[in-house]
Amino acid sequence: MIHRRKGRKLKRTASHRKSLFSNMTVSLIMNKKIRTTLAKAKELRLFVEPMITKSRKAYLAKDGKPEYGVHLRREVNKFLQDRDAVKTLFEEIAPKLINRNGGYTRVLKMGNRLGDGAEVAMIELVDYNLEQNKTESPAPGETDAKSKSKAKTKTGTAKTKSAKTKSEKTKTAKTKKGDNTSSETKKSAKGKKKKEAAE
Repeated sequence: MIHRRKGRKLKRTASHRKSLFSNMTVSLIMNKKIRTTLAKAKELRLFVEPMITKSRKAYLAKDGKPEYGVHLRREVNKFLQDRDAVKTLFEEIAPKLINRNGGYTRVLKMGNRLGDGAEVAMIELVDYNLEQNKTESPAPGETDAKSKSKAKTKTGTAKTKSAKTKSEKTKTAKTKKGDNTSSETKKSAKGKKKKEAAE
């Protein structure tokens, strides 16, 4: 039985693996979601969630023990090594996740990659699912205005389509009449030439 063998090696050396997850953590903090392989996404949770927990603790301790918050910020910076990511984590993400006790990330499977068939997943911060928030809860006044504007555009396009078809019909009718008159004039001109030749 194998004991205390934690984590995935991902066919990398320890230093390469550490820098990989450091960069992926920075990307997740800055972009709020990233797309990667399923194994990396599951492993990334073990690095991201402790960082978010430290930022939450620092946010809670900023009034009582500000020096503890500074210590936690240095600990996070030691792993991330990116000032902008640390600032975003401590000032933007921590206040939003203050009432959540763990489970800050979500891993969604997205099928297989075309090139090598690897399982692809998207890992995102739970409270930052922006597309879902937009579709679920628009303001009540906005929905009425949007539906009215959509109805107007639909009726406008229907009117323009009907006008276009009418103009096309009239053009074709005119060209047919023009063809008939030109053929009649040609016939009469041929008939006159024959009469003149006969005389």
